[in-house]
Amino acid sequence: MLSIIVAIADNYAIGKDNKLLCHLPNDLKRFKKITTGHTIIMGKNTYLSIGKPLPNRRNIVMSLDDEEPVEGIEFVHSFDEVKQYIDDDNENFIIGGASIYKMMFPYTDKLYITQMHKDFEGDTFFPEINPDEWDVIEREEAPEDGINDFKYEYITYKRRKI
Repeated sequence: MLSIIVAIADNYAIGKDNKLLCHLPNDLKRFKKITTGHTIIMGKNTYLSIGKPLPNRRNIVMSLDDEEPVEGIEFVHSFDEVKQYIDDDNENFIIGGASIYKMMFPYTDKLYITQMHKDFEGDTFFPEINPDEWDVIEREEAPEDGINDFKYEYITYKRRKI
């Protein structure tokens, strides 16, 4: 199964200058809990923003360039190559960035959205979630974090079967 995990502002912004829009410590803990032990798929810019392979996960990085080998990272160059790394028996997570989300969105079965109830200035955006194609299967208000001046919630969507 292919899933996306992402924090989205109300205006669908997800990042600016190759950085997250804000620091959400509780969301980062949730991200770690959900993705640990699974394959994660990301673009090169997302990998560079993280700066290292994430531990206890299989790290797949899509890049158009030929990359020098990095321990803990498997580089691929196309969606066809990514398909070879998808574990059919487990959940696989797309973790960013915008072009990877857009490319993989049609093949995704589940969305783990952290919905930030605020508009942010961004330069990267998530595709619009069409309510005719997705069902909300879980919704939970995020705990106050004492850092941010806005509320956010965790919403899990499952793609409707046609």
